[in-house]
Amino acid sequence: MGQKVKEPFSGSKYESNNRFYRATGKGSSKMDAVANSQAEMRARQQLAQQVQTYFEVVTDDYQKSTSGQVIDEAMTRFETLAREITSTKLTDMRQIGNEKYLAEDGSYTVYVAIEIKKSSMYRHMKKQARLDKKIKPSELDQINELLDELIEQSESDK
Repeated sequence: MGQKVKEPFSGSKYESNNRFYRATGKGSSKMDAVANSQAEMRARQQLAQQVQTYFEVVTDDYQKSTSGQVIDEAMTRFETLAREITSTKLTDMRQIGNEKYLAEDGSYTVYVAIEIKKSSMYRHMKKQARLDKKIKPSELDQINELLDELIEQSESDK
C-alpha cells in the first residue's frame, strides 16, 4: 500500500464539532497565489457542503417532529436560505492554519484550515431571514425557533 503520509491540519483539532464547522483544503501549482486560491476554494467548498448537509438533516428532523403546511413551507424556505447563504458568503469565517511547501520542481503546495463559529453563522441566518421579503411571518417564526434552538445547542457545548 505504500507509506502512510500525515498531511498538515489533520486530526480532531481541525474537524467540525458542536461549536464550529471546520474544513481543510489543499492546492498545488507552479504559482503560489494559484495554489493558495485552490486550497482556500476547496476548504470553502467542503465547509459549505457540511453546512448544507447538516441543515438538510435538521430540517427533516424538525418537519418530522412538527406537522402542518406552514412548517413544511417554512422548512423549505429555510433550506433555500441556507443554500443561498452558504453559496454566496460564509459568515465569520476564520483561517486557523496555512502552510506552504515548495517542491524541488518549483511547484507550491498550500494547505489551509478554516472554521466558522456555528452560533455566529446562525445569528447571521436569522438576520438574513428577517430581511427576506419572500418569507411569510408564520414561516419566519418557525425559522427563528429552529435557529434559536441551534444557537442554544452550539453555545451550551462550550
